[in-house]
Amino acid sequence: MSDTSLQTTHAQFLEELKRQGRASATLLAYGKDIEQFLQALAAQGKTTVGSVVTSDIEAFKESLKKQRYTDKSIYRKINSIKSYFRFLRAKGMIEENPAADIAQPRYELEAPHVLTKVEYRALRDACKADQRISTVVEVLLQTGIRISELANLELTDVDAEKHTLHISAYESHPERTIPLNNAASKALESYLEIRPKTRQKALFVTKTCRPFLVRNIRTAIDRYFRIAGIADAKVNDLRHTFIVQQLAAGTPLVYVSQLVGHKRITTTEKYLKLLQAPDMQSQLKVEEL
Repeated sequence: MSDTSLQTTHAQFLEELKRQGRASATLLAYGKDIEQFLQALAAQGKTTVGSVVTSDIEAFKESLKKQRYTDKSIYRKINSIKSYFRFLRAKGMIEENPAADIAQPRYELEAPHVLTKVEYRALRDACKADQRISTVVEVLLQTGIRISELANLELTDVDAEKHTLHISAYESHPERTIPLNNAASKALESYLEIRPKTRQKALFVTKTCRPFLVRNIRTAIDRYFRIAGIADAKVNDLRHTFIVQQLAAGTPLVYVSQLVGHKRITTTEKYLKLLQAPDMQSQLKVEEL
């Protein structure tokens, strides 16, 4: 099977990732990284899985350095290539994995950006006249859910009586139900009063009654970040802020991990180094920000 086309196996690899429920952003990143590598191989006349050797991958890595890619970007691209060749080896398409011994560049992970109280209050002030965006910001800040999860919310996911929010299974993330604190509940209540009357199931909709898409939510919040004068802020910083503030308030690590839907508790543990409150008292409640 060593004469199998690289392009064919590339498509098969992405299908396998999709079958595993990997995130669409992950599929896009893997797809672009491997396509870039295959184009470099094609320039050398290599188009089959059996024609690739370790030196080809090393040469590709060196070419990335010369093109001034960051160590972080190179790490991701090589990681994509390693995953691809592990797939080929597991499927019996190659006898030896040419990427197995490729060394990865070392780089320091950037610490998550956490908004200060002054910053997230400034963001609130900037968007308070826009009830829909104001509610979106409040829900993200008070629950720590992902922007994709927020965009997928339906009207029936909000339980006003129990003060809970149901997060549906999304790609590789399982479903969960999380509590709504008073601030989040009030924001949703206010939004539902002005939400356009429509049969649309989506909780957040546009003025034309279409679902409020992730890219549009991101664009809107980015605009209010600029209006509030908050430099280099991103939508995901609201999630980071929620996690750090809950840990600082003494909310148990395992509980915070469950609230935000982390697959591994080690992901949540990484936020501990950002805390400025060493003496924490455990309390099973969702702190208001």
